[in-house]
Amino acid sequence: MPGPISEPQLHAWLVLLVFVLAALTFILLLRVNAPYGRFARDGWGPTVPARAGWVLFESPAVVVFAAVYFAGQFAWERVPLVLFFAWQFHYLGRTLLYPVRMREQGKRIPVVIVATAILFNVLNAYINARWISHLGSYPDDWLTTAPFIVGLTIFVTGWLINQHADRVLVRLREPGQVHYWVPQGGLYRFVSCPNYLGEIVEWFGWAVMTWSLAGLAFAVFTTANLLPRALATHRWYRARFPDYPPERRAVIPFLV
Repeated sequence: MPGPISEPQLHAWLVLLVFVLAALTFILLLRVNAPYGRFARDGWGPTVPARAGWVLFESPAVVVFAAVYFAGQFAWERVPLVLFFAWQFHYLGRTLLYPVRMREQGKRIPVVIVATAILFNVLNAYINARWISHLGSYPDDWLTTAPFIVGLTIFVTGWLINQHADRVLVRLREPGQVHYWVPQGGLYRFVSCPNYLGEIVEWFGWAVMTWSLAGLAFAVFTTANLLPRALATHRWYRARFPDYPPERRAVIPFLV
């Protein structure tokens, strides 16, 4: 009889699971718009306030990631710590700061969406944290290698794109306003959803700087999750605003 599965084997299977989930998510979201934000609608069961839901489903990416990370044997080494702080830099902002800026008064999100996001974030936090602090191995000079430097550059570029795009969206409406407006400036000159573009770029940067299948799985899943929503948002803008700039693409300038 085969022996019990080892943790490296379990980790590999869970990484593969994320790739499978990415494919299924992409197919599903091409057919059905996830019911939150501008696509919120009835028929998806109980709901919670959008801001509270956001904090709930992003929290595992901070808490679970930290717990798994610090259980690793390499947790206090320099390279894993740098990677840890890069991850937390993103997710502390998304969990604690972004909800404060949201113009989502009165909006709600289905509990099923929150629960699904929590489950994914727990899985994703485990595979990435466990890799960088325990299962992976980084030489002492990793911070001066091409993969780390290139990956960090891509990661920071994506973060900057995402932050600027979010600021533009937040400033479109005053507190209490519910109307939608056409965003302008920055990469909005070229695409409808530079916020999604920035997030995709950021996590491909993470995949390069960690040089891991876990990081690549997350980047692929992020693309599978956000690309269909960007396409749907682009169609929504064009249908709602007759004078919407025809040269804009959905998420990748000049292409998609």
